[in-house]
Amino acid sequence: MSQIRRNEEIELLQAPVFTYGQKVRARKNVRNDGTFPGAEIGEILVCKGDVGYVQGIGTFLQQFYIYAVDFVDRARLVGMRAKELEAVEAAGGGQPKECA
Repeated sequence: MSQIRRNEEIELLQAPVFTYGQKVRARKNVRNDGTFPGAEIGEILVCKGDVGYVQGIGTFLQQFYIYAVDFVDRARLVGMRAKELEAVEAAGGGQPKECA
């Protein structure tokens, strides 16, 4: 029996979208789902627009890539899916801001 959601493809059949050391930006706010130690469940870990660097690439459920992204300005290493990230082409970043 397959556990794969019909509306989602198996990402692992293709190369990762991002590479080690690549500069990326969060496309949405990310809250702790209970897997981030030292933060309350529901606490915002990363704000939309925060910039970080890919430090590792793992997998989840033999279907998805999970990117370990170091958000240096927030001092947080957070696991994120490709759909939650976008590549940053230009220099920049700036200080962490309050989430909207």
